[in-house]
Formats: sequence, structure tokens, C-alpha cells
Amino acid sequence: MNLSAPLLRVNQLQTHFQSHRGLTKAVDNVSFTINQQETVAIVGESGSGKSVTSLSLMQLIPQPPGIIAGGEAIFQSRHFGEVDLLKLSSKQLQKIRGNEISMIFQEPMSSLNPVYTCGSQVAEVLIWHQKLSKAEAKERTLALFEQVKLPRPEKIFRAYPHEISGGQKQRVMIAMAMACGPSILIADEPTTALDVTVQAHILDLLNDLRVRSNTSILFITHDLGVVAEIADKIIVMYRGRIVEQGSVWDIFSNPQHPYTKALLACRPKLSMGIKYLPTVSDFMEVDSSGYIIPKVVSVSKEESGSQLDSAYINNQDKPLLLVNNLKVHFPVRKGIFARSTEYIKAVDGVSFEVYPNETIGLVGESGCGKTTLGRALLRLVQPTAGSIYFNNINIAGLSTEALRKSRKNFQMVFQDPYASLNPMQTIGEAIMEPMQVHQVLKTEKERRDKVYQLLDTVNLLPEHFHRYPHEFSGGQRQRISIARALALEPKCIICDESVSALDVSVQAQVLNLLNKLKAEFGITYIFITHDLAVARFMADRIFVMNAGKIVESGPAHEVYTNPQNAYTRTLLAAIPKGELENIKEAQARREALMIQYSA
Repeated sequence: MNLSAPLLRVNQLQTHFQSHRGLTKAVDNVSFTINQQETVAIVGESGSGKSVTSLSLMQLIPQPPGIIAGGEAIFQSRHFGEVDLLKLSSKQLQKIRGNEISMIFQEPMSSLNPVYTCGSQVAEVLIWHQKLSKAEAKERTLALFEQVKLPRPEKIFRAYPHEISGGQKQRVMIAMAMACGPSILIADEPTTALDVTVQAHILDLLNDLRVRSNTSILFITHDLGVVAEIADKIIVMYRGRIVEQGSVWDIFSNPQHPYTKALLACRPKLSMGIKYLPTVSDFMEVDSSGYIIPKVVSVSKEESGSQLDSAYINNQDKPLLLVNNLKVHFPVRKGIFARSTEYIKAVDGVSFEVYPNETIGLVGESGCGKTTLGRALLRLVQPTAGSIYFNNINIAGLSTEALRKSRKNFQMVFQDPYASLNPMQTIGEAIMEPMQVHQVLKTEKERRDKVYQLLDTVNLLPEHFHRYPHEFSGGQRQRISIARALALEPKCIICDESVSALDVSVQAQVLNLLNKLKAEFGITYIFITHDLAVARFMADRIFVMNAGKIVESGPAHEVYTNPQNAYTRTLLAAIPKGELENIKEAQARREALMIQYSA
């Protein structure tokens, strides 16, 4: 083992996939190094090759259709000395995986076995690699749970994955990955779709473990802002290739490649309100041969005119939506035949009004009640008490048939477009279906023509009419869901975390589209999100929810510049800023932490 050499040196890595459409070079001559106690971030959109790169290093690519076509990955192993990871046998890899190189996957629920307790799954790693007894493995697991700051480690040890929150599941995965003191920890999108406060805790935890455990981190993400304050070096990937790499400071202060510039620009910022989010196509275009042609960017940075004047709102005679003392309580049952004596107050006495052509940002962490509130407004969840007046009609008191008719004017775009689209229907059929149910237009030809018009509205092509949901990307599927909601020409649309899992550039396209549709069709939005930067860009007014109640509300710029509630201030403080002064402060904190643990 050569201690002076990089811990991992990847040279000309190539991973290809063969399909009926031909050969895809998912990773195309990628080279980089990782040093001791270094955090290297690989950043890029879905399909850029970042996750395939990490899976190739662990030889986890399914073969076929995948094949590692070339390159080397020289690793300084504790067991084998200097080795090429790509040439190790299966038996040798068993000693490396989970022991010297560990991985945290993006979705902890699909990575944890639902039929085993959280504690037993972590203990299994220790029993297998460290040859500990069951008692020793349990003791070590509880210590790991404390190290990753899980509350009540004994209870979490006995809990099954479905019994704990998303943030807690991610911490269990981190504990499992760190169990054997790996030299390298690969974190593949470990904070995607997590609340901002949970994300901040996870990032702090990873940085702390890096120093305390002498571990290097390969951090994979689509969001440059997330890694701005925890990475030492950034690698930007596009279409399987590295287009730029350098120190965090160099990438943020002086990005060279148009794709890097686009990723930095298309993330909404808290510091300003803008009318339009730049997208990758504003910075570059790609010709038929794959050659990147930079563009001269001219994107308006002026303050947004979307915020409605508060006096204008207050003087409106008739709000489109008026909610009074709305409650949604769920009974807690102790057994099959036991009567409910306790209730979870998911929505607890909420009152507000929404005016025509207004966008309301409903923000808060998971479990605050925002999604339940959105579903209750459409009576997808039955309210326990309160009134919901939409267009002067109390939705809460409507019969089933009357409620179905009222939904023509009140639609919803769900978080997961793939789950909300029927995989057996073409997207043309999916968009046309609500028009058939509500007898919109007279003939099938008119409805079909309307679908083609809607596809054009959401920047999709006519030939997409006959394709199925699995043939589209996540961003395209979300546009299909938006087109389906628009088919009935509703007055109000609830967007429930509709961009939370999208790449930042695709997210920018969808947000721009929603604002364009608002201007063209006078749509009112209730925009539910845990991302306050996105809410800042979209909303005229912000409602902050916590524990089933609205704890703060007001014009968006006032809530962000002068938050009155402590919970709102906590949410805002947890958002990665990505500004140069923040990066400089973070680097100073990292250096201080290194000195503290080396002393």
C-alpha cells in the first residue's frame, strides 16, 4: 500500500450499454483521483453518467447489458495493497464492498430490507466483515446509531424501516456504510427529496464522519448548491464525459464550461426574485455529432414582478378559495377491535384565502401537514371539520357526484408523475381521459386536436401522443401530468412537490412553464414544496406550516427577508446558499475541524 499515492486513481474509465437502439457510452474516458480525507463531488443531470461511474468502480453494473469496456481504478487497499478494482475477482470484491468501500444509495427504503429490523441489518455487516459476535455487533450498532445522531438508538434498533422517517432511514444507511470504517464512502444522491433541515444535518454528519473516521467521500448529486460547502473538489459530468473539474472555489468563482455555468444559474436563489430561470439550452446547444456550441447568455436578472401588491389582494371582493378552521384528524388504533382514543392532528384548524391568478407557496417539512391539506382541499382526504369554499361552493359538503363535477375547475399535479399515470395508457389517452369524463368538447376528433395543442403548450411533440409513460424522462412525465391537469381548463391547480425529485435544469424548465401557463390562462396555483428557494421563485404569498398549523404567512419577499417565526428562520438557515462568502466560511470550518481532530 503506497501511502503517498492517491487513495483512488481512476484512469480512462469506460462503461457501455448495448440495447436494440445501439451502443450507449454511459461513461466515456473518465479520469479523476480521490485523496485521503478528501470529499470529491460528481455533479450532473440524470443520464450524465455519475451514478454509473460509481457503480462501475464497485463492479455493480449488470452484465449484460452493461460492460466495463476499458480503464483502470487503482485503489490503495488495506487487504490487498495497490489493486485495480476493475480486475478483482468476486471473492476479493466481497472483502472490499461494505468494508473498505461503502455506498449510500439514493432511496434508503429500497435499500433496506423491509422484513428485518434496522439494527439487525447493520449488525449483519459487522458480523460478516468484522467477525463480531451478535452481542458485540449489537453494541457496536447502537454506538453507530448514536454517532449518526439517531434518537433513541435502542428503539431504532428494534424498528422496521417503514416505522421510521426518511431522514432516519438515511441515517441508518450511513451507519451501515460507516460500520467497518471504510476508506471511501460513496454517497449517491443521499439528500435528494429530503427536507432542508434534514439535508443540512446529513451534510454536517458526513463531514464530521469524514474527519473522525479518516474517510474519503465520493458525493454524487445533480445539485451544485448542495455540495458547495462540503466538497473539496468538484467534477462536472455531461453525457458520460467530464467537462470540467477543479476546486470548489474555482468552479463557483470562475466556471469555464457552459454546462457548469448553466447548472449554477438554473438553481433558484433566495437572494433575488427573477422572472425567468435560466436553463441549459440558454447556455449551450448540442449538434447532431454531440459537439457542444456555447451561447451568449442574456438572461434578465431584474426583480420579479410576480408578487401581488398586498393592498390589491386585500381589496379583492371574492377570493377563489376560502378555507375556514379546516381540520383533518387520523385515528390511532391500538388493535383491530380497539376503539380509537388518540388522533394524529395532521391539519389542525387552518384558515386562509386564495385570490384569482395568485400563487400560494405552502412550505414546511415532511409531516407538517401540507400534503394532507392539499388533498383535503380536493376531498381526496375527508376533512374532520371546517369549510372549503371554492368558487362560492362549500366543497366539504358536496355529494360524491357534485364533487366529481366540481373537480373540473380544481386539479392536482402529484409529486410522482410515473405513479399518477396509467402505464397501460398512451399519454394521448391519459390527457384525453378527463375530457371524456367531463364531456369537454363534442367529438373525439376535437378532443384529440386539443391534446395535440396541449402537448405543444408543455413543449412536447405530436408524435409523443402514441408513446407510453415509461418512454419519457422524469421531467417529460411531469409535463404530461401538467398537460392532463390543463385539459379541463381549471381555475386552480394544486402542485404537490411537483419538482422535488427533478434535476435542477429540468426543474427550471417546469417552473418556467408553470409561470408561463399562469400568465396565459390566468391559473391560480397552490404550490406545495419543502424547497423554500423554489417557493421564493414561484409564490406571491407564502404559508409556512408546522405541526398541522400555519405558523407564518405573508408576501413572499417579506417572509424571506424578515421572517417572524422561529421555525421559518430555522428553515431558511438550513438552505445551502452556494454564495462565495458561504463557501469561504465553510472551508474555514472544515480546516478548523481537521485541526481539532488531529490535535
